[in-house]
Amino acid sequence: GLGELLERFKQNGQGDVAESWINKGPNKELPAPQLKQAIGADVLAALEQQTGLSQEELLSRLSRELPTAVDQYTPDGRLPN
Repeated sequence: GLGELLERFKQNGQGDVAESWINKGPNKELPAPQLKQAIGADVLAALEQQTGLSQEELLSRLSRELPTAVDQYTPDGRLPN
């Protein structure tokens, strides 16, 4: 879930970026190389297999869409219960 994603980002040095998506205010951008590190090779490989998209395409789409998606799921500036 979203909590696990946030934890993974924290463990991989991108917690402040993920927090910006949850908190009110502007969302920080996360370029593809840092996103790849934050998500982890295992998750990226699973997404690649599930979607049939290349890692490059996945990272491009995620870096564009993930901040907005997380922002929409946390309208009160915190993770839902």
